[in-house]
Amino acid sequence: MPQTENPAPAGGAATWTSREAYLLALVCLMVGILIGYLFHGSSAPVAPVGQTLATPAAPAAQPGAPAESLQPLAAPLLMAIKADPKNVKALVDLGNLYYDHRIYPQAIEYYTKALELNPNDVNVRTDLGTSYWYSGFADKAVAEYEKSLKVDPTHAQTMFNLGIVRMDGLKDPAGAIAVWQKLLATNPGYPEKDRVLALIAQAKQQKP
Repeated sequence: MPQTENPAPAGGAATWTSREAYLLALVCLMVGILIGYLFHGSSAPVAPVGQTLATPAAPAAQPGAPAESLQPLAAPLLMAIKADPKNVKALVDLGNLYYDHRIYPQAIEYYTKALELNPNDVNVRTDLGTSYWYSGFADKAVAEYEKSLKVDPTHAQTMFNLGIVRMDGLKDPAGAIAVWQKLLATNPGYPEKDRVLALIAQAKQQKP
């Protein structure tokens, strides 16, 4: 709705007051927008990152593509597995395919089969744990991450993800802090150090 200006008396006093009020309102609006943006950004959920794959923004945020739509891509891998049920690479690649498209039940199925043949693959086990997390099973995710750390106690991505699930899934900020502190202690060159420090600070605020 257009604004109508009141006529100004001689001397311009009222005109300056109107400009001042306008400028003050404009500054307040800009500050309000900035504060709103900062609060929105700081409340964005932090999600674990798969070892070999890109991950969605939040656990089970949206359903993935229908499994049937991946048949043309899955068919060669399924044929390879049919020809050799112990083809670990094909099993992992199929798990990765479903993981990438957020079809986590099938990703879990094929990651599990691959790990039955190669149980010490910490990268695949980390992705299995993250698949459980995105499926809403925090306890199962933690169990897989802990198995991974038994094989490689300094595996950085596993510890990063374990901290996320402990804080956001199990509501255990103290446990998350312990994991992340160990991550930084055992991986001094970790490229996401600043992010981990920020998460530790966030978890400390959640501690009772």
